[in-house]
Amino acid sequence: MSSEHARDLAARAACAALFTLLSINVLGEFLRTGHVTGLLLLTSESLIVVLTIARRRAQVVDRSFAAAAMTILSVAGPPLLRPSAAAPLAGDAMTAAMSAAGLIVVIAAKLTLGRSFGIAPANRGVVARGPYNIVRHPIYTGYVITHFAFVMAHPTVWNAAVVLVADSALIVRALLEERVLASDRSYQAYCTRVAWHLVPGLF
Repeated sequence: MSSEHARDLAARAACAALFTLLSINVLGEFLRTGHVTGLLLLTSESLIVVLTIARRRAQVVDRSFAAAAMTILSVAGPPLLRPSAAAPLAGDAMTAAMSAAGLIVVIAAKLTLGRSFGIAPANRGVVARGPYNIVRHPIYTGYVITHFAFVMAHPTVWNAAVVLVADSALIVRALLEERVLASDRSYQAYCTRVAWHLVPGLF
């Protein structure tokens, strides 16, 4: 087995293991409380497992330490979130609506990306339609929304710290992905049309 194939299998196994951990925590919390915000987060994260298994082979992959570290931090963070009995910062209806909005963004972007989806910063082909006409990383935009909604529903120091670290790594990961794609002429043309990374008018 080649080292490339071994790394690919390890990444897929890690995604499945982290998703299993998150599923156990979130489903347990739902059975205890009936709150749906966590279930929406779980739905969003489940797509990572499916698309990681079905993804196409990358043309170019960033194998740097920074890329590996940011990928691990951003992917491993959400499964470490913990439901809590702390008083929520907003009602279940509001946090569920926020999480649903983020989930819609994630699903739309992942379906648009299809088999070009990947975990590590890489060039698996340039996609410039659908939500990618608005920002360069709509999947990450959706993640940030769902993570923020979860912290509002379960406001603990642990959850806030996990989201801060994971989403900061997510932003760096987005910039590293752009660096990998920078030499692709079609991506250069795409960037002249779509200026914003995650949030239109802000970043």
